Amino acid sequence: MTPSALEGLIQALRCLPGVGPKSAQRMAYHLLQHDRKGALQLVAALNNALEGVRHCQRCNTFSEQDICDRCSSPKRDASLLCIVETPVDMNMMEQTLAYQGLYYVLMGRVSPLDGMGPRQLGLEKLMERVLDGVVKEVVLATNYTNEGEATAHYLSTLLAEKGIRVSRLARGVPVGGELEFVDPGTLAQAFRERRTVDE
Repeated sequence: MTPSALEGLIQALRCLPGVGPKSAQRMAYHLLQHDRKGALQLVAALNNALEGVRHCQRCNTFSEQDICDRCSSPKRDASLLCIVETPVDMNMMEQTLAYQGLYYVLMGRVSPLDGMGPRQLGLEKLMERVLDGVVKEVVLATNYTNEGEATAHYLSTLLAEKGIRVSRLARGVPVGGELEFVDPGTLAQAFRERRTVDE
């Protein structure tokens, strides 16, 4: 019979994406049998992240400060705002070196099957940001999945009503693809060839 504390660890590890019961069991046994020091480091790092990382008040990404370094940088073009689904997508955009504007991270996407509608995405905060009088163009860089497309369509309609210029990454990003898996060259090309949503 598996000790309850070990079973609890196995179940906790299953919360990670792509980790099933067998993988979680292997990880738990490995940490306890071969790498207790690593397990302690993992606990400390997780606690530090949970205590020290919060959302940037301007772009909603993860940050240790109220305003992240990107948002506070005077070198960024504040008139250009790129909307992405996740911080990983934002990091991929940065790797292209093709974009020098600012970001807004949705921390999700419109997905009714998962219970995620526009209200759950907290779009009020995004609209405040877009309508601050500084933003001139919004680049929709959501994924080319069904949910990403639905999110882009919803946002483009919402923003067009406010008179904001809206563009979308060009189709250099493969249909059904997610930004974190696209190579930087393809992503840079997609950014350069972005188009307005109504074209």
